[in-house]
Amino acid sequence: MWLSIGLVLLVAYSILGWSLYFLQSSFVYKPTKELLYNPGDLNLTYEKVVLRTEDGLKLSAWFIPAENARQTILFCHGNAGNISHRLDTANIFNELGVNCLLFDYRGYGNSQGKPTEEGTYLDAEAAWDWLIKRGIEPEQIIIFGRSLGGSIASHLAAKVHPSGLVLESNFTSYVDLGLKFYPYMPIRLFARFDYNAIDHIRKIDCPILIIHSRNDEVIPFEFGLKLYDAAKEPKEFLEIFGSHNDGFLYSGQVYRDTWTKWLGFVRERSKSTRLETKTIS
Repeated sequence: MWLSIGLVLLVAYSILGWSLYFLQSSFVYKPTKELLYNPGDLNLTYEKVVLRTEDGLKLSAWFIPAENARQTILFCHGNAGNISHRLDTANIFNELGVNCLLFDYRGYGNSQGKPTEEGTYLDAEAAWDWLIKRGIEPEQIIIFGRSLGGSIASHLAAKVHPSGLVLESNFTSYVDLGLKFYPYMPIRLFARFDYNAIDHIRKIDCPILIIHSRNDEVIPFEFGLKLYDAAKEPKEFLEIFGSHNDGFLYSGQVYRDTWTKWLGFVRERSKSTRLETKTIS
């Protein structure tokens, strides 16, 4: 009898393991095609942009300029929906006086292709390249990633050296997140993704702002603390309130005030760095 029970449990465990293995992409990526809104619905001036990736895909994006802006945010969004679901955040950035480039990964919204880890990295690089070709200097660009987008943003920041990096509601790595929720499964063996933000963040020298809610039910608060501990100085941590998807809205003025202060710090630091470079040369 015990042998039979053991075999049943082993079979059930194997079925669960292989199901998780083959369904991982559907857990990681939850794109929607329909764009429900556009920046104009919030009375924001915007430009429709087509980004071209290194592997030949066309991506959909919006460039939302702010009046007299001296900084630009490259926004890497989370794993669900598309850019039309991020307009509340884009509106906050516009009110703070910074430009925002909001783009969809391959397979999201009107972007071509199917999402993959390497593909999302190429997509973010295409967004960065577009800003540079537009004449925006690296010391004017802040890379911002929320949730899954934080891992994509940190990967990009480690390559291109922006003026600053902001990670909101981000996990340390895909494997770490899997081990947190499925400690009884051989996650390291079955993981098909990496998205290792904590490794990327150790290579980054620009100012870093980590934002996380203690009430985040999707990405536990401890991951934000671990990312902060791994980051180099100068760095800052903002604890917000609310759930994974609404913490930035629920935190209201605290969220905006921290962004305002941090953007000012990054701007002055970039200015000082440019002056030092000119003096040395």
